[in-house]
Amino acid sequence: MEYCLTTYNLSKKYKKLFALKDLTMSVPKGSIYGLIGKNGAGKTTLIRIICGLQLPSGGSYSLYGVPYTDKSISLIRSRMGAVVETPSLFDNMSASDNLKHQFTLLGKTSYDDISNLLETVSLANTGKQKVKNFSLGMKQRLGIAMALAGNPDFIVLDEPVNGLDPQGIVEIRELILSLNRNQNITFLISSHILEELSKLATHYGFMDGGAIVKEISAAELEQLYSKKITIVVDCSANLAPALDEVGLEYKLLADNRAEIYGDIQVSMLCNTLACHGINLLKVNESDENLEGYYINLLGGRGNA
Repeated sequence: MEYCLTTYNLSKKYKKLFALKDLTMSVPKGSIYGLIGKNGAGKTTLIRIICGLQLPSGGSYSLYGVPYTDKSISLIRSRMGAVVETPSLFDNMSASDNLKHQFTLLGKTSYDDISNLLETVSLANTGKQKVKNFSLGMKQRLGIAMALAGNPDFIVLDEPVNGLDPQGIVEIRELILSLNRNQNITFLISSHILEELSKLATHYGFMDGGAIVKEISAAELEQLYSKKITIVVDCSANLAPALDEVGLEYKLLADNRAEIYGDIQVSMLCNTLACHGINLLKVNESDENLEGYYINLLGGRGNA
């Protein structure tokens, strides 16, 4: 599999504080990779590093297989576009003039592509309207147009729907999906709005304490949806080894309770537990979703 981004034990330290610590992740080419974590987990620091805005304190990362220390990394990074935190726009200029300025910074001598870009992000009819009069959703779409100006095939977005109204969220979602499907652009999206991210992402990376604690594809996560059972047993002494033997992901909730994720035969589970001297007293099946998976994975420590 080809990857747009890989990191290995990536770290960023500010004095005695680690914003990132031994972070390892892989973003497959053609994917929409959702980066999930509570505030302070290190998401924005990671994005700033891979965009070349900061240097790591340790570890390494590669873009399209090229290490960030390689002399050609600037050329490789030109294949990226990004909107970090908020779009950098000139409020007293029109959308078209903002893009002309961006084209000039990129060394482009022709503005022929600007009309197509404005059409792509549904801003073709804004004319000479100044950006300061745009809605937040329009500004976000213009920010994505600015990121597209260099014809990238990898775009990084930091909280792209934060603060948007429902219509604005739908417009950004449809734009991202269209660019991914029709132009095969890979996206790395940091977001705390899990319900919206679940409508976009093909892969997820869950962050906590400056590290990736779990990577999983949307297809794998989908297999876990509606396939979570909570069990109550009479003896907890050998419960963990017994569940390890079952071979599915689980979480111990209390001395005699556990959640098990995946497709499992209850009869097989009973037999395995019995072999460890454990009797199954109660089984409850419940639905699982992205938010529930996140909370269970990180033990309910904070919110996304």
